[in-house]
Amino acid sequence: MGWLPVALLAVPLLGALVLLLVPHTLRPLLHTYGLALSGITLALAVLLAATFDHGRGARLQSQVDLPWIPGLDLRFHLGVDGISLPLIVLTALLTFLCFVYLCWGGARQGFVGARPRALVFTLLVLEVGMIGTFLALDLLLFFVFFEIVLVPMYFLIGIWGGEGRRAASIKFILYTLLGSVVMLLGLLLVWTRTGTLDIEALSAAHGAGMPRSVQILAFVAIGIGLAVKTPMWPLHTWLPDAHTEAPTTGSVLLAGVLLKMGTYGFARIAIPILPEGAMVVAPWLGAFAVVGIVYGALACLAQRDLKRMIAYSSVGHMGFVLLGFATLTPVGINGALFANVAHGLITGLLFFLAGAIKDRYHTADMPSLGGGMLATLPRLGSVLTFASIASLGLPGLAGFWGEMLALFGAFQPANGLPRALFLTYMVIGGLGAVLTAAYFVVMLSRVTHGRPQEATGAPADARTSGGDADALPEEEPEEGLWEEPWEGVTPDERPVVPLGAPEKRSATATLKLSPAPLPSDEPTSTEPPTGARRMVDDIRSYELLAWTPLVVLILLFGLWPGLLLSLTTPAVQTLLGAAS
Repeated sequence: MGWLPVALLAVPLLGALVLLLVPHTLRPLLHTYGLALSGITLALAVLLAATFDHGRGARLQSQVDLPWIPGLDLRFHLGVDGISLPLIVLTALLTFLCFVYLCWGGARQGFVGARPRALVFTLLVLEVGMIGTFLALDLLLFFVFFEIVLVPMYFLIGIWGGEGRRAASIKFILYTLLGSVVMLLGLLLVWTRTGTLDIEALSAAHGAGMPRSVQILAFVAIGIGLAVKTPMWPLHTWLPDAHTEAPTTGSVLLAGVLLKMGTYGFARIAIPILPEGAMVVAPWLGAFAVVGIVYGALACLAQRDLKRMIAYSSVGHMGFVLLGFATLTPVGINGALFANVAHGLITGLLFFLAGAIKDRYHTADMPSLGGGMLATLPRLGSVLTFASIASLGLPGLAGFWGEMLALFGAFQPANGLPRALFLTYMVIGGLGAVLTAAYFVVMLSRVTHGRPQEATGAPADARTSGGDADALPEEEPEEGLWEEPWEGVTPDERPVVPLGAPEKRSATATLKLSPAPLPSDEPTSTEPPTGARRMVDDIRSYELLAWTPLVVLILLFGLWPGLLLSLTTPAVQTLLGAAS
């Protein structure tokens, strides 16, 4: 089945190139086009998983090895094993669900008016880069795919993002590019010492031909580039702004897949190819990991914006992943790989929910939401509660196993690592898990519990007079793929309007705010006004289609963790055989 990896890249890539030839008259069909292509890619990913020999998860399968640049002995080498397969399927699934979300919720999400051809093109190119990163078995090819994702994500944030989208997109591209330059230097150092860039051959060599000092230097350089993308504290500062300003689909793919590309690099490249460097740097990696766990949790407790809180939670969750890698044990690394997949499912669902809440209330400011969502939106509030308790690590849901295994790996780290130090890391990580539960409980108490109060925004069905409530103004015909958009913003990313602000009108919506009530001796009704009840509607059909697979997988992996661990364990044992 060597054609499957090529097909996984060819389908979205050719689909994106075809869009360059699509005339303006076919714009209404673009959402269906993107959905079909991402659906075909998902079907290919599922076929790859179905034909994969699960009893030999450590063996690279479905390989493609063709000459790429013969003069430099570079090859187009693709393949999949138990480490990369779950991430490939996760990438294809989240991309497809994003198109489902856009296809039927296009008017509400700005898909109709905000240059749909460019949006579909961007998402398809992004999918090529994400899947290619997990398939690549050549260091330079890995780097190429690793960098491809930066450009479409930059445009996704900078064009379809919120009010501060331009600053957030520039910060994102600068941080990640600088990290990639350092990583490239480390990859070139490996090449000059070994004479090859083939990941399979380098992993089999177990660091042979590279002195200890070279391995340490290369591990640090490669690790910095990977840590920026992960992101690891203190290289995380680009993440909250990027998540807050990105559109819903951008936030889902950024948290669900792009962060995993950094952690995947540790398992695919840094640890197996540079085992001595990994042993020296591991205590430092664990230290940064546990600081990120506690810092992310404390930062979440201080947030008012729901999307920003979820973004900071990713810093903490990725800290558990890095701690698992730092232990250099089968238990810890299995926990890290499991947490990678679980975080992609859970945080992807959380950002879908945050986008839905912002679409209804026109703000993500938690105090301004008024609380009582379980009373006004019982289904939406219930799914938000489910995703939150899954993220905080409730046993029986997917978020539990990764964190538990990472902490258990720190209890007994690999031989040669200071056990007392890692026991300290385990205690600090456990404290971070408690703080994680705390900030999610605080968030739920602000958003879902209590008596509903009058919301700050106007009813979703009364923001415009006549026609579709979420329809966007017509724009000039497209002259090219990247023409400048109109000055309005999409309903999904309207700027936050604080409680008590003066009335504000825009081209896309009218927000009517109620002044703060004056003290009065007369009794007041606790019932929300009619307008407040009309302003929100519960889960819509396209949201149900997009979220149900994530809910099912979170339950499945939580109740049956062996389904994933049986796939990664053989590959992890081979990886650590290289590291020993």
